[in-house]
Amino acid sequence: MDDPRLLLLSERDNVLVACRRIEEGETVVIGGRPHVLEKTVELGHKLARCPIGAGEKVVKYGVPIGSATRAIEPGEHVHIHNLKSDYTKTHVIAKAAS
Repeated sequence: MDDPRLLLLSERDNVLVACRRIEEGETVVIGGRPHVLEKTVELGHKLARCPIGAGEKVVKYGVPIGSATRAIEPGEHVHIHNLKSDYTKTHVIAKAAS
């Protein structure tokens, strides 16, 4: 069972949505396994429900909303630092050219 602070919008989703702010260092349970948050997750933000591979579609509401820019582990925050929008190019943090 998943943490009651996290909402599954569709069985097809590979992310869960925070129903409230969850602080860094708190433990959330996803798929029966505990995960300690490395950073605070704000209300409405996403956490990975399962492993998401680099380039794999991130699914919310049962539809793809973007692509993972790197591998994402279960319980990890999913946001513009590791997700590229399929709809709006501005919704990604690009790495600076080296």
